[in-house]
Amino acid sequence: MLLHNLMVHNPSASFAEPPEQLCLFRLSAIGDCCHMVPVVRTLQSVWPRTRLTWIIGRTEAALLGDLDGVECITFDKRAGLKGYLELRRRLAGRRFDALLLMQVALRAGVAATAVRAPVRVGFDRARSRDGHGLFVNRRVAPHPRAHVMDGFFDFLRALGITRQHLRWDIPLPEEARDRAEPIIPDHLPTLVISPCSSQRFNNFRNWPVERYAALAHEAVTRHGMQVVLTGGPSDEERRYAEGIRARAGVPVIDCIGRTGLKELLALLQRATVVVSPDSGPAHMAIAAGTPVIGLYATSNPDRTGPYLGRQWVVNRYPDALRVELGREVDQVPWGQRVRKADAMELIRVDDVLERLDALLRTPPAERLEPCGTAVPEVE
Repeated sequence: MLLHNLMVHNPSASFAEPPEQLCLFRLSAIGDCCHMVPVVRTLQSVWPRTRLTWIIGRTEAALLGDLDGVECITFDKRAGLKGYLELRRRLAGRRFDALLLMQVALRAGVAATAVRAPVRVGFDRARSRDGHGLFVNRRVAPHPRAHVMDGFFDFLRALGITRQHLRWDIPLPEEARDRAEPIIPDHLPTLVISPCSSQRFNNFRNWPVERYAALAHEAVTRHGMQVVLTGGPSDEERRYAEGIRARAGVPVIDCIGRTGLKELLALLQRATVVVSPDSGPAHMAIAAGTPVIGLYATSNPDRTGPYLGRQWVVNRYPDALRVELGREVDQVPWGQRVRKADAMELIRVDDVLERLDALLRTPPAERLEPCGTAVPEVE
């Protein structure tokens, strides 16, 4: 193999020359997989001859499965044993120079046993759980209190790559662009509101309907913006759409449940700004080059917030920790969430409007600035 100077106690897996084949393993979720794309682009830039295979979830593959220069193999976690057997069938007889196991869930570790690779890189012990260490033989260096994307770039540093290319270039089919253009015409300032987080977090991550409606009203009357609602087809999201439209007192375009992931990405790309809680669409917007006013009270934006333009985030996470746990950010585990139903009510409409006003006063070229905790070479 191409590896030199590997020792059991050494987290480094540096290659003496570019490897022939690497396998990246990250199944979900949409936001985390969007964070993966600059990692892929960095690998392609530094090691252009290395063949990359990404084992990815079925939903996430609908958005990212056509990345140029990447073989994406879909693993359907909902298929049960059949999904594991299908993955083994597809990888039978194949061998990689290294596996980057970038997900700590037990299901991911078990599925990753289908990947034959002499070097299996995983997270450091502090970021491991669910038996993650059983499925790897190298670990990345510790990186306390890192953003999720910085945690992914730790895998490249373990391979000896110190550069960081913050480039996404997610392919958009023409039909997706064609559907988005009449909804958000060129040069029409548009606020996209993606009001809901994942269904499993609905009890505590979503901002109240009436506050979204007040924001929509002010965006139209104060800034002359168009407002577009986006999201999935769940009952909760439909309830939000109906409530916002009924209370806003201004025209609101409702696209909730009416777009696939590619069409959603096309809409986000054409938007002026996106308002969203901690959710996949927030990170899709950054991938599309659109700033996000993130609404954070139940999770720490320094860990899970937009990677670029984090100055626009409304951060009430410290306040929520004090109210719910009586602690400060540096007194709780990294990744601690606040699971209090009314925590998001700590975010006021005026907080969001202040960010919106400031963002619209800022030249577009200055709205997205790197905020990572690493010190990379950025291109």
